[in-house]
Amino acid sequence: MKRAAPLLLPLLRTRAQGDILAAVLLNPQEEQSLSDLGRLVGVSPATVLREVDRLEEAGLVSTRRLGNTRLARARTDNPVYAPLAELLAVTLGPLAVLRDLLADVDGITRAFIYGSWAARYHEQPGSVPGDIDVLVIGDPDRDRLDDVIDEAEKGLRREVNIRRVPASSWESDDGPFKRTIMSSPVVELVTNEGDAGGGNDTGEGTLAGR
Repeated sequence: MKRAAPLLLPLLRTRAQGDILAAVLLNPQEEQSLSDLGRLVGVSPATVLREVDRLEEAGLVSTRRLGNTRLARARTDNPVYAPLAELLAVTLGPLAVLRDLLADVDGITRAFIYGSWAARYHEQPGSVPGDIDVLVIGDPDRDRLDDVIDEAEKGLRREVNIRRVPASSWESDDGPFKRTIMSSPVVELVTNEGDAGGGNDTGEGTLAGR
């Protein structure tokens, strides 16, 4: 099924294109394999290959081979890199930025974006989100989460609100907040409940079906 242009940045052809651009351009110091990009963005290898080829032809990314692995990296020497990276940061950036920051925080069972940004990401129409709401389930250090907030707000240029809930409390909770979260669109950032996660959701992106 063809994915429509993302509501968060409708200048792009597809959400996959935007997510791949954000993952690469907002981490210019890293080389990322195409297989890793596919896992993070949640699209097929063929889609990643097609999008990366187009971005390389446009001079936005460069690639090289390391054995059988093809690695992609941002072309920071391209004059459009800085303004494009800034535009991506304030639109599609929350997924790439918060995912990377929270991946280094110990004690997180799950983390995801909810609220208006998650709704726009899943193509629910509405106004441009003014802030980013994040739910962290687990027992991470509060000071460490404060550091994440500070760093994320600098990069995303908007307020980031992190709500921390112990895993035991989340499992036993049946209150209105959890019911709302379970039935609303979310974007997964971290999951340590088995297989590694963080890839983009398909469909409506709610927790109720997981």
